[in-house]
Amino acid sequence: MTRDVLDRPPVHALLADGTTVCLRAVRKEDHQRLRGFYEAMSPENLRLRFFAVSRLSAATAADRACAPARPGYRALLAETQGRVIGLAEYDTADERDTAEISVAVADGLHHRGVGTLLVEHLVSAARANGITTFTADALGENHQVLRLFADLGLRITRHFDGPEVRCTIRLDLGDAYLSAVEQRGRTADVASLQPLFRPDAIAVVGAGRRPGSVGRAILHQLKSGGFTRRLFAVNPAATAILGVPSHPSVSALPRTPDLAVLAVPAGAVPATAEECGKAGVRALLVVTAGLDAGQARDLMAHCRTYGMRLVGPNCLGVCHTDPELRMDATFAAGHPRPGTAGVAVQSGGAGIALLHGLSRLGIGVSSFASLGDKYDVSGNDMLQWWESDGRTDLALLHLESFGNPRAFSRTARRVTRRMPVVTVDAGRTDAGRRAAASHTAAAATRTMTRQALFTQAGITATRSIGELLETAALLHAQPLPAGRRVAIVTNGGGAGVPAADACAEAGLTLPSLDAGPADDLRDLLPDGAAVGNPVDATAAVTEEQLGACVDRLMAYGGVDAVLVALVPTAVAAATGEDLVRPLTAAPGRRPRPVAVVRMEQDVSVTLLPAADGGTIPSYAEPRSAARALAHAARRAAWLARPAGTVPELEGVDTRRAHEIAETYLAAQPESGRLDPRTCAELLGCYGIPQVPWAWAENEDDAVRAARRLRGADGRVVMKAHWPGLAHRTEKGAVRLDLRGDARVRSAFRDFAARFGDVLTGVVVQPLAPRGIELFAGVVQDEVFGPLVLFGPGGTAAEILADHAARLAPLTDHDVHDLITSTRCAPLLFGARGDGPVDLPGLEQLLLRLSRMASDLPQLAEADLDPVLATPGAVTVLDARLRLLPRRAHDPYLRRLR
Repeated sequence: MTRDVLDRPPVHALLADGTTVCLRAVRKEDHQRLRGFYEAMSPENLRLRFFAVSRLSAATAADRACAPARPGYRALLAETQGRVIGLAEYDTADERDTAEISVAVADGLHHRGVGTLLVEHLVSAARANGITTFTADALGENHQVLRLFADLGLRITRHFDGPEVRCTIRLDLGDAYLSAVEQRGRTADVASLQPLFRPDAIAVVGAGRRPGSVGRAILHQLKSGGFTRRLFAVNPAATAILGVPSHPSVSALPRTPDLAVLAVPAGAVPATAEECGKAGVRALLVVTAGLDAGQARDLMAHCRTYGMRLVGPNCLGVCHTDPELRMDATFAAGHPRPGTAGVAVQSGGAGIALLHGLSRLGIGVSSFASLGDKYDVSGNDMLQWWESDGRTDLALLHLESFGNPRAFSRTARRVTRRMPVVTVDAGRTDAGRRAAASHTAAAATRTMTRQALFTQAGITATRSIGELLETAALLHAQPLPAGRRVAIVTNGGGAGVPAADACAEAGLTLPSLDAGPADDLRDLLPDGAAVGNPVDATAAVTEEQLGACVDRLMAYGGVDAVLVALVPTAVAAATGEDLVRPLTAAPGRRPRPVAVVRMEQDVSVTLLPAADGGTIPSYAEPRSAARALAHAARRAAWLARPAGTVPELEGVDTRRAHEIAETYLAAQPESGRLDPRTCAELLGCYGIPQVPWAWAENEDDAVRAARRLRGADGRVVMKAHWPGLAHRTEKGAVRLDLRGDARVRSAFRDFAARFGDVLTGVVVQPLAPRGIELFAGVVQDEVFGPLVLFGPGGTAAEILADHAARLAPLTDHDVHDLITSTRCAPLLFGARGDGPVDLPGLEQLLLRLSRMASDLPQLAEADLDPVLATPGAVTVLDARLRLLPRRAHDPYLRRLR
């Protein structure tokens, strides 16, 4: 075993049945337990593992696993409550990139995913150490291990030699493998959440005898909500609370609850959790707030030791509105209406607002979780639960943090193809976006990173709870529009103006109507009606005329949605006309979405019942309706686009890149910016095109370099360098347009005189041709991983503040979006008449930069600025890379926090 594995802390993960196991490196003190692990195996299990049955097999295997650390060997064990249940090993022997693997699982624990989980963790460790292939020998009759290898999702070949099979497994972590890991993780995750959302028995620990306690409030909610399974209270001072039997402790309960609700003082939480674990409780809901670091650590330790999933602490509770369960374990006022929206929040206040809003709208809730401080169960868990529950068709999130954003993104991309996933992205202001889009990658903020996450995952990001509910109403009630074209119909011109403004501001378009539809509307509507877009039907319009007008627009192929903006008029009041009536008399769901704006409406959004049992969203303001339609249009466009792929790249030397990074950090153990030579070599490992250049440490070397590099016009550029230098132009450390040896010497002498001993050398380059200066960069976020940025470069970058960002690894779609989403995009496509730049070359540069960022966790920051784009090539003119001593983190490895 290598030392870095021994230094890594244990991790916990879920088996296929939802139980928790601990995975860790084998230690020498495990010898006796490992020997017992093998000795407890049946003769048949031993024969399949060792190809023979021998009394010495157990001792030999334990000796090998517990031997002193040695290069190329790793052993991981799986244990639960101190019992070893599985062991997996690999050994490279004398090979550099190939290792032989073996796996053993305790009797009675096959088919629960123990071996598969161990192998997944070995695959991750092996890849981090440059191993590309596993080999394994097995008996042909060992169907279990052969099936394990076949189902991994990796490329496997088999060679049969008599009774034995030689398996060769390529460790290429493509989409097939990640999807297989996802499927296994989803199965395990959903199984682990069953005791939380479908418990057969609940105990409320800390329910008080007198009104006012949170525990009593939750007990009341469960009882008054009609919880259909067994319910207990735990309070040593009472025999019954609210008519619910009470017992002095969890261990004294007549049966073990699946879920325990802890509403006890913070100091009592760890001991109560331990008691629950020992009693066999499978899930905890901790509403208590104010745990200190030690209490939090002890709580999590007990949850992991005894395999309990945890919601909270510091939360509002959970509920599941299935009529067969009717579980409301919250202390919110009232009970949520049963429905089809899944809701996960961190803030209790946000949860109460969403529960009330969804109930008022009639959408209702399928299940709800207030995650609070989110020690364990997360938004990722909830998405997978809703994906599998058969009831949820709308997922609503209000999360303030992400534990594993890349895993969350991958889950969300899958889930949002089945149902809308809508969130509130707090803190996104114009000022914040400008600050995030400065001229260096290091200035990218968490705001920009979250925006990239939501965009790539297809998540609908709103700015407030109100906007979330407004958007949810439309997504719940109406079909998605095929595009952004909207027709506005109003009974007063004054209402059409703000509606048109709102649509334009939301990014929607108002096309002019073709002659045919316009003539039809002119015939339908009262004299004086304006049949442009907006359509002003005038205050004299009748119910029948308005209904016919909307029907005609619904049949018109030139628009994708219809927005009906109505104002109360004296004419309608006098004639008794109700202009909403023709809309609700029609089916709620038509081929195109329809939304209503009623200026007099006293709530921001409501759902009007339609004739077919459907509903039509009605808004108090045009802006709300337009925003909702824009969100729906973006979702439709995202769904219509095939899933992107991460292209294969030629000419990448990942192993050499790792060697360069490790060598540099060995000499600079804290951090630092790479010198030009090391920087160029690292970029070269990924085939990132750089302008020809030379390094010079004196004026004679500079002259020789200039002679060698002069272009057709004989001019060169000289750039001063010293460790830590940034913003060369601002410091006067760049000299352009140098012709002839004398000017080169003069420039070098000027640098030497001004910068003195700090100057370590200069970079000499040919003067670049004219082109468009761009910026491409990377910032490595501690939580989200690498973020790739793109936009205009050079001295104007900071002023323009026009950068786009996407999380790595970039797909082909992500690269296209980066290039097209900035305001400089028209220039790249030839808007000035010079023809487009080398777009395939630009795409390759971004893909290679993304690959470098994904491969090297040590890459803290990369600034390629400027990148020169011309019709013939894309070339990096200047690059700055900064490394930090960071350990590789596999974001897709199955593990609990």
